[in-house]
Amino acid sequence: MKNNNKTIYCLTLALVMAALSSVMLVQAQTPPPRLLTLNPPTGLPVIPIMEGWYGNADGSVTISFGYLNRNTEETVDIPVGPNNFLEPAQFNGNQPTHFEMERHVGAFTVTLPPEMRGESVWWTIKTGSNGVLKVPGRAESGAYELDRNPRPQGTVEPLAWLEEGGQTGVGPDGLSGSLAAPVKAGTPVTLTVHTKDNSVRDAADPRFKEPLSLRVNWFHHQGPGKVEFTRHEDHPLPVLSEEEAKRQRVPPGPGLVTLPTPEGSAKVIATFSEPGDYVLRTRIDNWNAPDSSAGNQCCWTNVYQRVTVVP
Repeated sequence: MKNNNKTIYCLTLALVMAALSSVMLVQAQTPPPRLLTLNPPTGLPVIPIMEGWYGNADGSVTISFGYLNRNTEETVDIPVGPNNFLEPAQFNGNQPTHFEMERHVGAFTVTLPPEMRGESVWWTIKTGSNGVLKVPGRAESGAYELDRNPRPQGTVEPLAWLEEGGQTGVGPDGLSGSLAAPVKAGTPVTLTVHTKDNSVRDAADPRFKEPLSLRVNWFHHQGPGKVEFTRHEDHPLPVLSEEEAKRQRVPPGPGLVTLPTPEGSAKVIATFSEPGDYVLRTRIDNWNAPDSSAGNQCCWTNVYQRVTVVP
């Protein structure tokens, strides 16, 4: 009887070991789940972002919005409508409909009058088959409060204007204007923005021995077709040394102009693919200053220019 029990025990143990070996073999042949994977270059959502809010002297508040296009090889177009809207509806319409790749800070603003200071402005975006994303813009938390005070080394928001002697603007809410006459689809047109950096810096500081440059960058903000930017002959690409080229890595695009002085005019050539109403955004920044960057929400100015394109 003892021998029979021993035989049964041995057979049972063998079966258990065989089963475990089989399970281990299957597990070894099945690849483990990939917790950290690379994102695909296309098909990802655009994420709306509230940058923060500014308190204004009249009791109103200005809320700054930006976005992140997670696609690395695809711009995204989402017209104003059920997949791209602001609530309350009275603020709808100024948000971008053309989303460039990567992160874009302070693409537009919404100003709430004093009587609406405590309310929220919701920006909702749905990208293709991705889920609905929405962000509230509100002035409740002091952690999101921004300011327009001069930075430690004196940097302030650049001044901008479209016509000599015309209206000026500063900051993310900036300046809005319209091109005087319609342009034809497919016909290049030259656009000009004037700017001045009013920053007051310590002349004894060696970092400011030479004047700091301003960057002027054009973006397709709204519109039904495509906008192609071409570098204007007044702003040729700078000739860089081998060391400077290595540091820069990526040459500036045709929509980016660097003004070597703190005051001047920047030009770009724009060509529109099809008729319709467009808005171009020009961002003027001095992010090459040691106390200024997109990360600390200082210091840039937006200029919005409406362009009517005809056949």
